[in-house]
Amino acid sequence: MLPYKTKQFFFELIKLSIVIGAFYFIYQKLINNPELDFHDFIGFLSKKDILSLKSILSLLFLTFFNWFFEIIKWQTLVSPIKKISFKNAFEQSLGSLTASLFTPNRIGEYGAKAIYYTSNYRKRILLINLLGNILQMFTTTVFGVIGFCFFTAKHQVNIDYYKFAQYLLIGLLIIALIVFIVLKTKLTIKGYSLEKIKHFILGFPKKTMGFALFLSMLRYMIFSFQFYLLLQLFGTEISYFNAMTVITSMYLLASIIPSIFIFDVVIKGSVAIYLFGFIGFSEITILSTIAMMWLLNFVLPSMIGSYFVINFNLPKDPH
Repeated sequence: MLPYKTKQFFFELIKLSIVIGAFYFIYQKLINNPELDFHDFIGFLSKKDILSLKSILSLLFLTFFNWFFEIIKWQTLVSPIKKISFKNAFEQSLGSLTASLFTPNRIGEYGAKAIYYTSNYRKRILLINLLGNILQMFTTTVFGVIGFCFFTAKHQVNIDYYKFAQYLLIGLLIIALIVFIVLKTKLTIKGYSLEKIKHFILGFPKKTMGFALFLSMLRYMIFSFQFYLLLQLFGTEISYFNAMTVITSMYLLASIIPSIFIFDVVIKGSVAIYLFGFIGFSEITILSTIAMMWLLNFVLPSMIGSYFVINFNLPKDPH
């Protein structure tokens, strides 16, 4: 057994390493972005109206409410098993963002949120976090499918519908197979049977889930409008409806393309360039918009979250 002071030292070292890793990751993404040169990005911003006080306040206002609703959503989803304050939900949401920023598909968020709770809660917290992500993904899919239908109706998109139908059929068969295995087998994940997982999700309070879905939709409308506002600030001329057909399609396609979070900005940028190319928007405008969305909704909150990571203490298990 290691002495208490040695354990404490290593624990503090781990927290510091997470924060340094997050800041280094942000620095690398800004300076060594293969699609957008940092100096070109700064030069482009300085030529536009985006650096005015009114523009900055408008963008920060939308960022605030994006994360405000995410924090309320987390507080709501956790409430059936443990009541937490808004302050606790705020700390857990932003702290876990910082800790997971450089992990593939932000998978580290699951463990980061679970560690805020004593061991008897952690398995359920993992499932609740999964449920929250499913609700957000469901919102992205619904809005995305609607937007993509309008987009393809207006623009000549080269889609091989035969291949698309093949992939869709294969995907549905895989999902059906997974569902069948989950329902008919007694597999366990770290001691938590799939039967228990199914019962947990199906037995989750419907009102709570419904309200969390509503908050997911509010978040989606806020950050998609923020994307539209950035396009406007960069001097593009496009109606809100036409912009939303592209933005919703972009989020849908970017979310279903297999990726790791390290390349998430690049993938969103590539998809956005392709889709906005139908309207004739310049690459620098689209890439700068993507970069600003990342700075506002991930980098800024993760910098605040670094404070919570540094000051984090493990909860004590009840004896």
